[in-house]
Amino acid sequence: MSVDRIQVLRAAAALLSRKATATMDEVARAAGIGRATLHRHFAGRDALVRALEDLGLQEMQAALDRAGIDTGPADAAVRRLVAETEAVAPLLSFLVTENQLFEGEEQNEGWARLDARVSALFRRGQEQGVFRIDLSAAWLCEALYGLVGAGAWAVQDGRVAAKDFSYMIAELLLGGARRSVEK
Repeated sequence: MSVDRIQVLRAAAALLSRKATATMDEVARAAGIGRATLHRHFAGRDALVRALEDLGLQEMQAALDRAGIDTGPADAAVRRLVAETEAVAPLLSFLVTENQLFEGEEQNEGWARLDARVSALFRRGQEQGVFRIDLSAAWLCEALYGLVGAGAWAVQDGRVAAKDFSYMIAELLLGGARRSVEK
């Protein structure tokens, strides 16, 4: 029987997004495979987390592409981006809590590419006069990631309706990021 690596990763992502401390045995059960099979694909938790990182970064880059963040008004692009991140938000919220991904010299360059694209969106908004210039583009980028992660947890915990995910995040972020028009 052939094991679909992506299907295993998606099952692992779904579990670890809800229970970050899940064991490899629990991951294997969630994927519907044995622990030995899981270990043939991923030597251990570190290898699994690195594979999930690759998947999450690919999915986030795809979300950026689908959102068309380089077109139209920056605030509209942020709204589209938030909507497109909803599906990958639980995985990203798990990944950003995995310190091993951000320590040492082995940090995946995908994070820097992701940050560069999102920061460029906020800089463009600042240049258009849409976003505040007293908040750096890097900070607005981090604020977006934080709100997406918090939104994912709130939806998973049932504290927020899934249908409200995009609206709540976009409104809170844009409400704080928009440049006020002085009278």
